[in-house]
Amino acid sequence: MPSTRPELTEDEQRRLDHVFAALSDPARRRILERLQDGPQLVSELAAPFEISLQAVSRHIQVLEEAGLIQKERTGRISRCSLVAGPILDAAVWINRYSKYWQAQFDLLAVSLEAIEHGRVKPARATSVRAKAARGSEVRTATTPPVRPRRVSPVGAARVASKRRRS
Repeated sequence: MPSTRPELTEDEQRRLDHVFAALSDPARRRILERLQDGPQLVSELAAPFEISLQAVSRHIQVLEEAGLIQKERTGRISRCSLVAGPILDAAVWINRYSKYWQAQFDLLAVSLEAIEHGRVKPARATSVRAKAARGSEVRTATTPPVRPRRVSPVGAARVASKRRRS
């Protein structure tokens, strides 16, 4: 089924890439958290970090290039403030996948309900040692993973419905 959402323009994709790249570093996320309380001087932002002021300044530069903060200079003093717009854009993009996750949670709920009512036996967790003792195949780092069969939420609901009727 084709998507009804408009595709992002190249410029929007580039901005989103910059935002996610900026948010990928824990130090930069901490800087943003500190700016939630209001504008702060660069030296105030750098105080809790065990890195140099120059390193913090580089992090601030990345955040500024991503549009996540705004820096104002008054003489030699730089004050940073949070710009929430790009974070909202990232949250909207992430939210586009909420239908997928909701379907996965619904499937999980149906599966748990079936297990709870004894219609399906839960899979037993078996240790590697126990499998080796029985001579079963033990998966190692070089053994390719076995992909589980994918079941759509609609298919899982149908199976659960048929089981309820029987």
